[in-house]
Amino acid sequence: MTYDSALGPLLIECKGEALVALRPAGPADRLTPSTPASDEAMRQVGQYIAGTRRQFELRTELCGTPFQLKVWAATCSIPYGETRTYAQIAQMIGSPKAARAVGMALRRNPLMMVVPCHRVVGASGDLTGFAFGIEIKRRLLELERNNGTTSDSAT
Repeated sequence: MTYDSALGPLLIECKGEALVALRPAGPADRLTPSTPASDEAMRQVGQYIAGTRRQFELRTELCGTPFQLKVWAATCSIPYGETRTYAQIAQMIGSPKAARAVGMALRRNPLMMVVPCHRVVGASGDLTGFAFGIEIKRRLLELERNNGTTSDSAT
């Protein structure tokens, strides 16, 4: 289902009660009927964008390689309003030389915001490589910074 949001149209796909995709909608996306699960996902996304929700409470179904699943799980551990580098994520999952592979795994993240890959930045702190566009990454990080956080990175 496509929903309007302050970030633009979002595509939310569910399989049964599980969220399987959340990303910017494109012109080729097919419209599907809304479901209670997609409506709940959009409700929580709206709260997140409004700054009243910091953590999602949604049933999800992530499909990926074992490496991708480890990267996505590590990314989910980054606190709201903070950032980590690709190298830090690689270190967290026990593959310290895999920073580029971390970037490739994050590029395949199907759940924008829910798996907060926008919180992963380049070694210099620059906003790099975001599958959904650098402008959306910037807006998500600014949103989190402006909603009561005191630090934007961790060491």
